[in-house]
Amino acid sequence: MQSTLLANDPPGLSSLLKMGLIGLSRVQLEDTLRALGIREQALRMRQNQIWHWVYHRGARSFLEMTNISKEVRQLLADAYSLERPTILSRQISSDGTRKWLLSLGPGIEVETVYIPEEGRGTLCISSQVGCTLNCTFCHTGTQKLVRNLTPGEIVAQLMLARDELDDWPEIGVGGGEARAITNIVMMGMGEPLYNFDNVAQAIRIIADGDGFAISKRRITLSTAGVVPEIKRCGDEIGVMLAISLHAVRDDVRDRLVPLNKKYPINELMNACRAYPGLANSRRITFEYVMLKGVNDSVTDAKELVRLLKGIPAKVNLIPFNPWPGAPYECSDSQTIDAFATVLLRAGYASPVRKPRGRDILAACGQLKSTSEKQRASQRRGV
Repeated sequence: MQSTLLANDPPGLSSLLKMGLIGLSRVQLEDTLRALGIREQALRMRQNQIWHWVYHRGARSFLEMTNISKEVRQLLADAYSLERPTILSRQISSDGTRKWLLSLGPGIEVETVYIPEEGRGTLCISSQVGCTLNCTFCHTGTQKLVRNLTPGEIVAQLMLARDELDDWPEIGVGGGEARAITNIVMMGMGEPLYNFDNVAQAIRIIADGDGFAISKRRITLSTAGVVPEIKRCGDEIGVMLAISLHAVRDDVRDRLVPLNKKYPINELMNACRAYPGLANSRRITFEYVMLKGVNDSVTDAKELVRLLKGIPAKVNLIPFNPWPGAPYECSDSQTIDAFATVLLRAGYASPVRKPRGRDILAACGQLKSTSEKQRASQRRGV
């Protein structure tokens, strides 16, 4: 394991006073250019040029945008910033997994993880600082919610990872070669559906064909089961859906995922059956962490088969990833194999997820930062 604690050169005062351009929608970007005095006839062309430079080529400065007039570049540079988050630490696991601790402002920190695999590379992005759900098997759940991330802060995690991996077209790897980051999972810190509008805007930017151009088939949003937002997710975002299920009975899931008390299992499964675009080619992934003596019996597996009836699905079995003070143990391999066999015999793919980045606390359920929500009086310094 390699670990580096550091801070990027902090942005100067002038850049801190500027507004961030990353995360603006196309309409917002066009409005921004209009406010800067760009001629109406040139708005669409300038918007497309800037979009390409920012999201396709990863420009760090407006001055790089050589097909835009110097006057317009200077207007943008004077008023707006393309700053990425500050990297507080970089860690590299023995298995190649990378984790970045990012600062989004004083005391506001999130973690982002890159998982390299043969033929693909997955970036795990956070949507909130902390979390409201308090899932008892999840390290992130022990950190209270500080705030939602903005679209720019979500998108910037991908931009920073591409910077770090030298993964921009025509810069580093080369335009014709495969990208290091091929897949996005909204499985980092936070519940994405409790930050719906910002997550939706960020995903639209990530999937835009003139920018990052990452297909929505390669973007997976994971939710603990915010039932009212699941259909909206399918209608308005249209990405692959993953459900953090982890139990097949309400009494057990109430304890593991307290959100279940509000949206119990039957309501959640009905919402999954109604997910827009659901098909064998667009299955829902059910995530199931294997906890010794809690949810891992053959009886539990058979009940899971019953719950999944009528839903094109696969099940990711996740060996529990321990963290300091965790109240659970991981199921043994024989128990996990027996559970998987029941699912396979019923026709459900049930891969056992290989733990990645455990030695740097980058595995599923291990992300956490030290950020804490301040009272208004603390922010005012009184």
